[in-house]
Amino acid sequence: MRAATALAWLAMMLVPAPAAAQTISTYSNSTGGAINASTPCSSPLIRNFSVGGGVTVADVDLGVLATHSWRGDIRITLQSPAGTRVQLVDGDTGNLQGNNFNVRLDDDAAQTVNTDGNNANHSTSAPPYQNVFRPNAPLSAFNGENGAGTWRLEICDQFPSADNGNFVRADLTLTSLPANNADLSLAKSVSTASPTAGASISYVLSVTNAAASPATATGVSVLDPLPAGFTFMGASGFGSYDAATGVWSVGSVPPGATRTLTISGSVNASAGATVVNSAEISASSAPDSDSTPGNGGAGEDDQASASFTVSGSRTAGTPPALTCPAGSTIFDWDGIAWSAGTTSGSTALAGIGTASLSIGISGGSFLSNATYGGQSPTRQNVVTGGLAPAQYSLFEIVDFTSQTGSVTSTITLPVAVPGAQFRLFDIDYAAGQFADRVTVTGSYGGVTVYPILTNGAANYVIGNSAYGDTLSADNEAAGNVVVTFASPVDTITIDYGSHGLAPANPGQQGMAIHDISFCRPTTTLTIAKTSSVVSDPVNGTANPKAIPGATMRYCLLVTNSGGASASAVSVADALPATLAFVPGSLRSGTSCAGATTVEDDNASGGDESDPFGASRSGANIAASTATLAPSASMAIIFDVLVN
Repeated sequence: MRAATALAWLAMMLVPAPAAAQTISTYSNSTGGAINASTPCSSPLIRNFSVGGGVTVADVDLGVLATHSWRGDIRITLQSPAGTRVQLVDGDTGNLQGNNFNVRLDDDAAQTVNTDGNNANHSTSAPPYQNVFRPNAPLSAFNGENGAGTWRLEICDQFPSADNGNFVRADLTLTSLPANNADLSLAKSVSTASPTAGASISYVLSVTNAAASPATATGVSVLDPLPAGFTFMGASGFGSYDAATGVWSVGSVPPGATRTLTISGSVNASAGATVVNSAEISASSAPDSDSTPGNGGAGEDDQASASFTVSGSRTAGTPPALTCPAGSTIFDWDGIAWSAGTTSGSTALAGIGTASLSIGISGGSFLSNATYGGQSPTRQNVVTGGLAPAQYSLFEIVDFTSQTGSVTSTITLPVAVPGAQFRLFDIDYAAGQFADRVTVTGSYGGVTVYPILTNGAANYVIGNSAYGDTLSADNEAAGNVVVTFASPVDTITIDYGSHGLAPANPGQQGMAIHDISFCRPTTTLTIAKTSSVVSDPVNGTANPKAIPGATMRYCLLVTNSGGASASAVSVADALPATLAFVPGSLRSGTSCAGATTVEDDNASGGDESDPFGASRSGANIAASTATLAPSASMAIIFDVLVN
């Protein structure tokens, strides 16, 4: 077979066999009935669904259509044949005034039932149901049960003396499992809940197939991406673990068996940091009675998490020293003009060129506050990071409407710098008000570069993010975070927002970007010389050897891996007496394979600057270029005879 076909066949052989198809059945009841004073919650309207045998419940959805003014009065409860009762709709104690109830209740829905507002009147026609909402209590309580028998639906009016309506219909949808199902569950623990920074710790993952499961689960895998704040060192136990992908390939798990993996590593988060690691069963050949691999569904037993909080006294960290071989240039806010409310600007940096800063916002809006210089973003010296005398910085004060809101500040440089360092002010926390989070990344030639973040006393660091957990005043250093790039970078992105301690609507919060020290770019030139045999007088071009009379080809490759352009670059190569230059063989280009531009043998003429020059004088080969930009290369090839 062809190679592509063979690879496709191999890929199919490696994929776990798909689980047997689940069966979806819908049971309807359209016997009408009043929902009013005659159906208070002490004596609800009852409608039943009769389900035949051989049903192991994997998922339940329920559609209900009722006409009723003020649908917030309606309470709905479902009871399974096994006696499990779930109050799916609690009604609404906030006087929800919208009329009618036209809803399919589904655990996977994004929005909770009765949160669609007073002005949302539902239609009186179904199915299909107009709205899909998540119930107040999960339908997953029925998963794994034998669904055969009578399902009981109870509907009542919480305020029967007021508004009235009628039950129109309901549709119970059961997803059932085939006979070869397996009940897998996942557990996860950590060796210590309060390690010190730098301590060795381990996670233990366990996958169990319940003893009563009808089938062995094969092709089982667990997705456990390791969190920032934990440095992987190794894994041992059943199956294999790939730290790069976070996948634990478990294999088969028979009924009653448990497979265990231990992941070892060390803590690289600062004191006070809480590091959460979550995992989920991501694949299995057998359907599961109470969970679905890889769906991310909350509350399923195929998910597990473990967390630790780094112990120790919180003190401000000591940032690494920034070493700049060619000196540094400071992006100094004391000398940079920035109009209040401006979201983009540029400035010239000595030895680097023109740097630009652009600021974007999502999930919120910039505020105007006279104390901090007016409309944000603004240059101010009220938030000082504890510096005395106070210095200017760029302050971003925002009104976030949700925890997901963020301000993204992007600094773009014309060339890569070998390193950079700066401070962020006021990364802190106020209970019930805000919880600052800042994440800093860089890039070099499109490749992500991660900085070192150093915490202040009011925040902690995990990886390239800092999280506020104590309040810091405007003029205190406790909220400072120092960012250090110790490797080349040409773009820096600062993403500012909230973390999990923030309220749902965080409101006003802010942080400042202080001066940035950039290492001035340097050139880093390297040269490589390679050779190949073109032909010999015995073998010709077929497997030639370096014997007398053979023609050999040499390549001189000069590369600038630094961040600054190199000027007046020249190369010299003296041939030994055993080699004779082949006239007219000089070629130039940006790589050995791409050196095709003809160079004559002298050192004059237009070919000396197109953009590379090459010449020969006696036994000496020379090459030059007026400039070699960062990441650029110059290649010169020539032929010689072995004599």
